[in-house]
Amino acid sequence: MSTFGMASSASNTNPNKSTEVVSPPTDGVSSLCFSPKANYLVATSWDNQVRCWEVTKNGTNVSTVAKTSMAHEHPVLCSAWKDDGTTVFSGGCDKQVKMWPLLSGGQPVTVAMHDSAVSQVAWIPEMNLLVSGSWDKTLRYWDLRQSNPVHTQQLPDRCYALTVRHTLMVVATADRNLIAFNLQNPQAEFKRIVSPLKFQTRCVAAFPDQQGFMVGSIEGRVGVHHLDEQQQSKNFTFKCHRDGNDIYSVNSLNFHPVHHTFATAGSDGAFNFWDKDSKQRLKGMSRCNQPIPCSSFNNDGSIYAYAVCYDWSKGAENHNPSTAKTSIYLHLPQVCITF
Repeated sequence: MSTFGMASSASNTNPNKSTEVVSPPTDGVSSLCFSPKANYLVATSWDNQVRCWEVTKNGTNVSTVAKTSMAHEHPVLCSAWKDDGTTVFSGGCDKQVKMWPLLSGGQPVTVAMHDSAVSQVAWIPEMNLLVSGSWDKTLRYWDLRQSNPVHTQQLPDRCYALTVRHTLMVVATADRNLIAFNLQNPQAEFKRIVSPLKFQTRCVAAFPDQQGFMVGSIEGRVGVHHLDEQQQSKNFTFKCHRDGNDIYSVNSLNFHPVHHTFATAGSDGAFNFWDKDSKQRLKGMSRCNQPIPCSSFNNDGSIYAYAVCYDWSKGAENHNPSTAKTSIYLHLPQVCITF
């Protein structure tokens, strides 16, 4: 279908007048995630660090305090909170997943290992299991009381993205594979499809009702896919994060936890709010001067966090450390996502 709409161009760092998080990472941000219980925000970074901030919201005033941090041996690529809201999991290029009981002051411990970088991690509270995806072409399920995985699932290629809405889990790999799992039978693939998008997958997000998922790619396009064969007529794709002939990667897809509208963020430095059922863009935001590699809603959807930094999509030759500042911003989206 045709483009929903384009965001207006802007050259400054914070054109949407969002609140800037204090003490940001010193290198690019690879993931953002809010606690499911309170306004604690965690960011992982290419500077090997996992950082946590406490976010305070009073009306339209938002402030942040840097709480604590911990280190991996190599760049950190992914993060997820445990459902109790006190513990964070993080994985990265050191091939391990660490569990960090940060709100109780505990020390991080290694709870999962892979043969290559860990690109995705998620906690599944309904199963009391951790799942990790890796560039070693496996998906591994972990019972935290054991040192070995309870199950290793072979994937067709490297794991690029993962989304869980129990009982649905969708894993995106290289070569545009999309594998859906029914977590009532997690040791078998439920359905495997080739992405409806023609280029490399960057992100996936399961529908809140578990009936399907969305997929975003490097071609500035999002696909909406229903799993039920009888719902295939509802499938569609749409263009976004494009500016004339310039096409940018869709890096992040997040459903709003209350209204079930969704946000996209891309390498054009813009984020937009959409409604998939009415197939319309609700609000387009001004473009920042660097890409947005990742984003996250807080638990009630009143805060949308997004990182602004170089995303390496144009290679090391286009990276200028003197000008490529890393920032994390907090946006209040209530006006944008309700009807």
